[in-house]
Amino acid sequence: MNENAAGAFESTVERFGPPRPHPGRAILAGVDGSDTAMRAAAFAFGMARREGGRLIVAFVCRPALGPAVAATMEHDTAVQLYEEIREQIREAAEELEVPVSFLKTYGDPNTVLRDTADRGKVDTVVVGASQQAGHRFAGSVATKLIRTGHWPVLVVP
Repeated sequence: MNENAAGAFESTVERFGPPRPHPGRAILAGVDGSDTAMRAAAFAFGMARREGGRLIVAFVCRPALGPAVAATMEHDTAVQLYEEIREQIREAAEELEVPVSFLKTYGDPNTVLRDTADRGKVDTVVVGASQQAGHRFAGSVATKLIRTGHWPVLVVP
């Protein structure tokens, strides 16, 4: 692993788009690079723009488990995915003139999104629908957020 990759997954927050002195609603979107998550982010951008609100976009990376080689490959893939999503979010924030806080963090997506929503005092959480068949039994991130949260959760297909 090179020196840049080693520090690439420290939790960070970056701000894009225009500053808003008195932001309206706060909306949280969780992204992981999946098609449904990116549609959820697009929906959240539109919602924030229409309502004059601010958007928090959380990129949540699960910690790599397993053999060192597999973990290194997974880490490198996550770094590349993060960079691609970061650029898309930055461009959208500037083009749509939506103030965005872009959070990069690690851990269980349900826990990270729940804690971020509480700390950010968000009004709505927007996530993509799970595409994994096993979630019908174990429960998806969206289902867990609905059960444990105190804010509306919008699930985008």
